Amino acid sequence: MSRLVVLAALLIALVAGGCGHEELTVADTESLYTEIDGLKYQIQMSRYMNVNDVEDREYLKGLPEGTAQPSADEVWFGIWVRVQNEGDKTLPSADTWEIHDTQGNVFRPIPIDTDINPFAFQKGIDVPPATVLPLSSSAAGQGPIQGSLLLFKLKTESLQNRPLELHFSNGAQGQTGIYDIDV
Repeated sequence: MSRLVVLAALLIALVAGGCGHEELTVADTESLYTEIDGLKYQIQMSRYMNVNDVEDREYLKGLPEGTAQPSADEVWFGIWVRVQNEGDKTLPSADTWEIHDTQGNVFRPIPIDTDINPFAFQKGIDVPPATVLPLSSSAAGQGPIQGSLLLFKLKTESLQNRPLELHFSNGAQGQTGIYDIDV
């Protein structure tokens, strides 16, 4: 009889604990999935970018006209993102992305023309049910990173103000996701 009581208590604890599923909106490291507003996000990779590197030149195509290259105290920094909709309705992806350092500096992504650069992340795009962005049939989905690029221009002094955090959301009404960025 006591075995039955123990099994019942374990079952109740499992159900009360949400069956082991916890929606993670803050991640201590990249590669973990975070969930906000019904979508799962994953940082595939983040790194410095070099305009003199052949691969990076392709990622840097489609910058707005007149965008200056980083000055001596700045650096290009790329973050590659995947977005997954496991639900049954179309949902908009995050439209606000920012990197925050520990000194209160905030950096927003440089807009990249998605008609010119197939690797660029499209903010606020609708994600259909049972879909992962970038699509596996796209250049970004077939590339070695398998993520879409958010491009930032960071001050080099901010690289010392760690941890850098990537904050993303769907406006004031939605949840906010946060990643600690590997630098």
